[in-house]
Amino acid sequence: MTQDTRLDDVSRRKFLVGTGAAGVAALAGCSSEASDDDEGSGNTSPLAAGGSSTVYPIMNSAASYWNANRPADDTEYWPHGEYGIDTDKNLADYWAGLYGFEAKDNNNPPFRFTVALSHSGTGVEKVRDEKHDIGNSSGNVEDELPDRDSYNKFKDHVVGVDGQPLVVSQEIADAGVDVITGQELKDLYKGEITDWQDIEAYEGPSKEVQVLARVKGSGTRTSFVSNVFGDPEAETTVSNRFGQNQRLAQAVGQADNAISYLALAFIDTDGLSDVALNWEGTRYEYQASENGLDATEYPLSRDLHCYTWAETSKKEAAVLNMVLSDFGQDTFVAPNNYFRLSEARREEERNKLPDQE
Repeated sequence: MTQDTRLDDVSRRKFLVGTGAAGVAALAGCSSEASDDDEGSGNTSPLAAGGSSTVYPIMNSAASYWNANRPADDTEYWPHGEYGIDTDKNLADYWAGLYGFEAKDNNNPPFRFTVALSHSGTGVEKVRDEKHDIGNSSGNVEDELPDRDSYNKFKDHVVGVDGQPLVVSQEIADAGVDVITGQELKDLYKGEITDWQDIEAYEGPSKEVQVLARVKGSGTRTSFVSNVFGDPEAETTVSNRFGQNQRLAQAVGQADNAISYLALAFIDTDGLSDVALNWEGTRYEYQASENGLDATEYPLSRDLHCYTWAETSKKEAAVLNMVLSDFGQDTFVAPNNYFRLSEARREEERNKLPDQE
């Protein structure tokens, strides 16, 4: 008998972006050179991050909060007291101050934080080339840059976990498809199933399957093929590939015959429906359950990475420490439909950061 195991329905905490968000949005599409090392906390040039569209919602939300730098009495936006933080400092002033940065008189943050949108391969390449301070990636750097002799200079900071759901066009869901088996999934992405009538749960007339995916170099694709086929470089046969999760989700929703994997943050796109995965006798669903589920147990789960180059600087650490805090996990990770890190994992990640002053 199949066990029914369900993915956590991550809480969707609503938050105000506030003034300053528009500036971040304008900067988000632009790439900037990585800032110089900030030993001594004297460098206040912008901190530049970029890469994965999967990690982008987390870090872009963090940048919106950071750049707005709300005061301590704005407890809806900066609820420090709820997290046992006793401070009268503005939000960014507090987190940057832990690493020795001085607050500015005009309520601007000690340094600005910008986030560019591309994909994982670009993110890790730009960190390697020192064009970004932080490279966002939804795949391991070893998979994104497979031909390197050494990865010692890449410093890996995991900020959350993504359990990739499977999604289909609403018309396919309406025709009875509420679950895909592991073998069907493999056959779909190898081009061996081309008609929906070959899917056991499908109850409609003959209809061509449109198999969609992310582009090569995307961390979402790398993680998917690695998890499904055991090889991050496995070849797949698909109808179309998309550079960003947003466009992929829209394509599934606008079609009447599509299937794809997707980053969890984009599952609410209009016109698509999530479907369960029956993997080796266990059924996984994107729905709340009484007992919940650690996302790492889901066969299509993957860590979400922020890579730095060489020694992580104090400027980088200030932002990463904020994201890894209880406040950051509740405000930037969970509302974007990703899984918070456990306390043990967050402690492990915080231990990678330089000492606070």
